[in-house]
Amino acid sequence: MAEEKVRHTKYETARLIGSRALQISMGAPFMIKLNESDLERIGYNPVEIAKMEFEQDAVPIRVKRPLPKSEEKKASA
Repeated sequence: MAEEKVRHTKYETARLIGSRALQISMGAPFMIKLNESDLERIGYNPVEIAKMEFEQDAVPIRVKRPLPKSEEKKASA
């Protein structure tokens, strides 16, 4: 079964990028390969690094969406 790509709302996207940028600014390792010239080009900006990770689907944060109660019953049966 092929895994379908999850679409995020603009609010989820902003939260994911902002949270990941904070992690990067606090010293978390990058989840993508960046060489020195890439880092210099973006000015070592953690938000830009987080955007690049998001575009490559490498952000280690997941969104948990609540299901409606009627669907919860169907999912648990």
